Amino acid sequence: MSKQDDTVDTATGWARRNIAEARSRLGGAQGEGDGWVSRHVPGGPKTLWILLAIVLVVLFVWWLLPGKAKTSQRGMGGPQPVGVALVQRGPLDVTLNALGTVTPLATVSVRPQVSGQIIRFSFKEGQMVKAGDVLAEIDPRTFEAAVTQAQGQLARDNAQLADARIQLARQRALMAANATSRQTLDTQAATVKQLEGTVLSDSANVKSAQVNLGYTHVTSPVAGRAGIRTVDVGNFVSAGQTTAIVVVTQLEPISVLFTVPEDSVHAVLERYNTGDDMQVEAYDRGQTVKLATGRLTAIDTQVDTTTGTVKMRAMFANDDGELFPNQFVNVRLLVNTLQNQVIVPSAAVQRGASGTFVFVVKADHTVAMRVIKLGPQQGDHQAVISGLNPGETVVTDGADRLRDGSEVTVPSGQKVTDVKGSETVGSGLSDKEKAERRAKMIAACGADIKKYCADAKGRELMMCMRENRDSLSETCQAELKKMRRSGGGAGGPPRGGPGGP
Repeated sequence: MSKQDDTVDTATGWARRNIAEARSRLGGAQGEGDGWVSRHVPGGPKTLWILLAIVLVVLFVWWLLPGKAKTSQRGMGGPQPVGVALVQRGPLDVTLNALGTVTPLATVSVRPQVSGQIIRFSFKEGQMVKAGDVLAEIDPRTFEAAVTQAQGQLARDNAQLADARIQLARQRALMAANATSRQTLDTQAATVKQLEGTVLSDSANVKSAQVNLGYTHVTSPVAGRAGIRTVDVGNFVSAGQTTAIVVVTQLEPISVLFTVPEDSVHAVLERYNTGDDMQVEAYDRGQTVKLATGRLTAIDTQVDTTTGTVKMRAMFANDDGELFPNQFVNVRLLVNTLQNQVIVPSAAVQRGASGTFVFVVKADHTVAMRVIKLGPQQGDHQAVISGLNPGETVVTDGADRLRDGSEVTVPSGQKVTDVKGSETVGSGLSDKEKAERRAKMIAACGADIKKYCADAKGRELMMCMRENRDSLSETCQAELKKMRRSGGGAGGPPRGGPGGP
């Protein structure tokens, strides 16, 4: 029996003995004691039993609490369960997040070009139409009559022109025989030219009448979706009216206009000017669903001084119609892809008085607080420039209860091993990769090094190449840009200069 059980039994016996002694002192006999209790204690024996029950409950609770406290103390002193993840090496996308608006390349308000009564519609509201498709028809009878009248005028004037030309030929024959005057010949020649002008004018009138007749078939100038029409069959429409019959919006392809901070423009331009396609992704308002993937096609020529941003346009095929005109979207612009980065989950990064740090789990299941230097972040992935090695295990959940040297337990099935190497090895390249990069740089820039930096070595060579980067050959500049885009952290090239240690 435990110590708490002995204590409870002792307290219970003590309560019972006190009740018996009270009864014996007040009369000895059971009946007399009960009578005295009934007379002098409010509620009688019932009250005593209630008090006894309360005492027992209090003792029972007192017996439970120490056990719980001890259990809690045992838990605080033991290993802490944590969530962990492996430090990995791989590529990391560098992106810019922006707010954008879906903007159609063409939004056309279809208005009538001639006046008349609408007799037919050839589309349904919301229907996809092609360029040149007939949307509506206006009563053509008046315009057909105008075409016939113009053609008749043209035929009459053509006949007069033919007669004048015959008369001109006769006058020339008579003139050759000296049977007519020069004035008569010249007058006839002028009549022919006058009638030729009349016929030309009549031909234009015929074409104009035919154009007006064609306008009775209201067509779509672009391919897109037809909206809700504003008039019905039987309505009279006029040429030049402000109200459109229907609005047609081009949806395939479609663009998204977005803005980026002016501080990020140079990084975007550096990649954009190489001619490489820059991927742009459009997400919904909650940034949870990717709507479409496109490419950057245009960068504005100036900074908006009111917002300090630069406007850009991205094009999307929009074959599935996920992007809707004037829709608000979140844009992610892929600026660069850094290779050979040391990557940890963002949840593993902690912040404190010493800066950013992580808890590294050792093989003996103790943790060590490791100060790190952060690089770019993409979603839940965080690049680490220095402080970690690939293959190490870091704490991702439960770090708020840890201290340097704390014991931990990891989920079953996950092995923890110690990784040898410098703790300051960050997202740089291995020695072999650095040597390969240096060999490529020397092969591409050997002539430039001899010309501009023959006596420079090590860091002085880097600085010299950076100072003369505008004078380097195209082959050398292309290789340096390729090295910068590949990243490499501590082993990567400086901006504008060659890489390598």
